[in-house]
Amino acid sequence: MSTAAIADKRPSSLRGASLPRWSPYAIALGSLVLAVLIGTLGGLHSRVQWGLIAAVLFLLGTYGVSARVEGRRQAKDRIATSLVWVAFLLAVVPLVSLVWTTVQRGVKVLDVYFLTHSMGVVADTEPGGGIYHAIIGSLEQVGLATLIGAPIGVLTAIYLVEYGRGRLARAVTFFVDVMTGIPSIVAGLFILSLMLIFKMQPFGFAGSLALAILMMPVVVRSTEEMLKLVPNELREASLALGVPKWRTILKVVLPTSIGGITTGIVLSVARIAGETAPVLLLVFGNPFINTNPFEGAQSSLPLYIYQQYANSAGSGAAYDRAWAASLTLIAFVMILNLGARGIARWKAPKTGR
Repeated sequence: MSTAAIADKRPSSLRGASLPRWSPYAIALGSLVLAVLIGTLGGLHSRVQWGLIAAVLFLLGTYGVSARVEGRRQAKDRIATSLVWVAFLLAVVPLVSLVWTTVQRGVKVLDVYFLTHSMGVVADTEPGGGIYHAIIGSLEQVGLATLIGAPIGVLTAIYLVEYGRGRLARAVTFFVDVMTGIPSIVAGLFILSLMLIFKMQPFGFAGSLALAILMMPVVVRSTEEMLKLVPNELREASLALGVPKWRTILKVVLPTSIGGITTGIVLSVARIAGETAPVLLLVFGNPFINTNPFEGAQSSLPLYIYQQYANSAGSGAAYDRAWAASLTLIAFVMILNLGARGIARWKAPKTGR
């Protein structure tokens, strides 16, 4: 056998020892067992404390074992990966716990009767009633807010990307950034001040106006980013053929980015669907069915949840209705997010093989 062949069979001197693939799971299991033991002996009854102790032990154990077997350089790489996994679990565990608790408590009264009846003459301390009036109010208020906020947001983004130059564009960008971070209660107070000036009573459309204010900066930012992703070569090719700029935007730019724009609009709808403060100030709440958003007080799912929980002292019926309405609202937002993902995949650019 040649010397070269013998050299190929020898282990490479550049590759050091490495931990097996199952080592992270073993370290995680050992850290969890040790954390439970420490928590039990230390009198810590909170599972959150056990989890934090387990996370610290996992990081220390990963670094110690990896540094001993693989060296400090590889240990630093493993500790960085472990930090990412710990951060991921710290974000996922509360979310899963929230969804599980909502499902567990919300299914008690969530049925067809609950979804198709209003509170009507049912007192908050009595069993029965439903959320039909709140569902109608939420759909109308969010729908009107979308009809107002989405076109304004898209047109503003088109101006900033395609036409915006100079002081006006910088001023619009600044105010969009400011509006992105304003609390929802501020938008409600702004509309409420106008209502007080004109001596208007609470009605559903007022809540839609406040929700539209909260929706517009989100639509502007998402649409702006999608328009910037359209290659300039497409614009230049269209303009080189003599197509006017407005027609290029309408026929080339918007169809190319329509998937991302639609996804941003749907996600902004999901964001405003859970707002409570503006609705509490402007819509006021109504236990009866009101299908006219331009006259009289209305209800909505977030407002219904707040009112039922506020009136649930000493009454299990109102408490159960609040959880059932919360589960309905989570399902509504989840459907919107799934719809956004579906639209994004449907409108994604098709690449050839």
